[in-house]
Amino acid sequence: MLNKRYLPSITALQCFEAVTRHLSFTRAAEELNLTQSAVSKQVAQLEELLQHLLFRRVRRRLQLTPAGNLYLGEVRKILTQVEMSTHYLRSYGGDTEVLRVSTPPTFGARWLVPRLKGWRLRHPSIHLDLCSEHEADDLQQGRSDLAFYFGQGSRPGTESLKLFGEELVPVCAPGSLPDRPFTDPTQLADLVLLQNASRPQAWHDWFDSQGYHTEHSYHGPRFETFYMCIRAAQVGCGVALLPKFLVEEELADGKLVIPWQHAMPSASAYYLSYPEHAAEVPKVRLFVEWMLEQIDSPQEPQQ
Repeated sequence: MLNKRYLPSITALQCFEAVTRHLSFTRAAEELNLTQSAVSKQVAQLEELLQHLLFRRVRRRLQLTPAGNLYLGEVRKILTQVEMSTHYLRSYGGDTEVLRVSTPPTFGARWLVPRLKGWRLRHPSIHLDLCSEHEADDLQQGRSDLAFYFGQGSRPGTESLKLFGEELVPVCAPGSLPDRPFTDPTQLADLVLLQNASRPQAWHDWFDSQGYHTEHSYHGPRFETFYMCIRAAQVGCGVALLPKFLVEEELADGKLVIPWQHAMPSASAYYLSYPEHAAEVPKVRLFVEWMLEQIDSPQEPQQ
């Protein structure tokens, strides 16, 4: 539980922020439709709570203290978030529901988002709120209603729908290729092996699946997301090992090429998951039905 003694009022934060912009209690009071003494009192109470002076007078002019300047950045973030949340709720009618969906970032941008076209027309009362997956327990903690993830089987306390598997292929910019074709896959290490932080074993397994081994399979710059790997490969930083369905567009456009024709099926797959207790919640059920339609549509990712 938060200690309420250390939670200043929104009015106090508004007064502080207004005074920082005008460097005047009087002009801040006029903006907020308060008296000058009321604004001054709010700031004084805030200083007492923080145990730091937020303003000082220098030659009869008001200036922010270092503590005040530090606090200002945090206060503006808080007020902006409160304002955004208020607009967010005001923009929907009483019959509108928000459906929170978490997804791995590159998967969400490359595969999921194109398959949401038409959702709003069919379900105008269900507003989608998409966010990048950060924690495996987003569902259990109530931060998401549904979650896409890559793994093996269901997570505890959830029902999971298997979507599809993947094949990993090496890709690089056409200009990165040497004049002579490769004669064995380990020569890819000469281009620099781009590493993905979520798949540290990927290059080793890819070489091993062909009966090859290289001491360089764990060497190379490491990137947090597949999208970073895609961009790094595109600009010539090296060769990336990526799920083929995530780079179909670049391969078709010739922005990326496959330097060695070996696709390794992953042991894991992509799933859509939701809490067990939410299986019959209408908005969850409708989204699951929508995704099943998308899997069966011509847009299905090539594997």
